[in-house]
Amino acid sequence: MANELPVINIKAQSNHHAVFLMLTASFIAFTTLVFSQGYWRQFQLPLIFIYLSALVTFITGLAKYLQPPYSLYLTPKVIKYQHRYGQWYINWQQIQRISLINETYGLNSIQLPYIGIRLLDLSIIATHISPRLANRLIHEQRPLLALAIKMGYLTLQQSVLNFEPYVLPSGERLKGPLAAFLHHSAALHNALGYHLFLPESAIDRELSEFCTLLNQCMRSASKYHEAPR
Repeated sequence: MANELPVINIKAQSNHHAVFLMLTASFIAFTTLVFSQGYWRQFQLPLIFIYLSALVTFITGLAKYLQPPYSLYLTPKVIKYQHRYGQWYINWQQIQRISLINETYGLNSIQLPYIGIRLLDLSIIATHISPRLANRLIHEQRPLLALAIKMGYLTLQQSVLNFEPYVLPSGERLKGPLAAFLHHSAALHNALGYHLFLPESAIDRELSEFCTLLNQCMRSASKYHEAPR
């Protein structure tokens, strides 16, 4: 339709070569099966190793194939993150800052393999993320907490998973995975300055280039208005 908003679809790097890996694994397994008909006793251990390698390769390809076709959808209104375990989305107007994450450890400058997103209000994400994804991200982002502890930004106690209810500004008390994720995001914000983190594996280009694209989208968002339906 002519009045639909433009969408930029981003395909994750982690999705690449899924079909190739599965076909390669299937070919290796079939070839090994044919060869083993006459040489199983002589080469039993090497053949078992090849079978296991083919199985691992096939499972890796299958895991890539089962990922959502696109990891991010960028429209003039929202940024939407798609994950195998669910999704989150945020209006551009609800974002305060998008930036690369650079930290100094000793004499070395470290660029983390994430793009950080700072929200105007953390409670915004409470209604914009699926509980299953919230639970998954807590575990996927443990390396960020470990880094924050190593650099002295958080204590070990502050990084422990918090199961206490999270109270929204409206007074509503959230429990379960959503509450735990909001506590987790608050801890990361105190340590690193951001609430949400886009991993490098979820994008299709260099971090700096993609960060520039996101900032361009955020600046341009105010120029668009949703067409009447």
